[in-house]
Amino acid sequence: MARDDAVIGCSGRLLVGTRGPDGPGEVLVSVRGGTEAFLAWSDAPLPTGSAVLVVESRGSRQVDVIEWLDPLEAPAG
Repeated sequence: MARDDAVIGCSGRLLVGTRGPDGPGEVLVSVRGGTEAFLAWSDAPLPTGSAVLVVESRGSRQVDVIEWLDPLEAPAG
């Protein structure tokens, strides 16, 4: 399946935590005016509920993510 460039740069939240190189988790990504689920890969394990940013599409509904703090949701200070 081809890369899905529309998801790169989109934010999401992990429904299932990632295990780093040992395996993917699952992320719900805000894209195309709604939300879609993808398998999520990361360099290091990330816990369920983490806010993430999609940095790459692997195709076949799989993405690479990094932990991310949305500056609009960050506490003031």
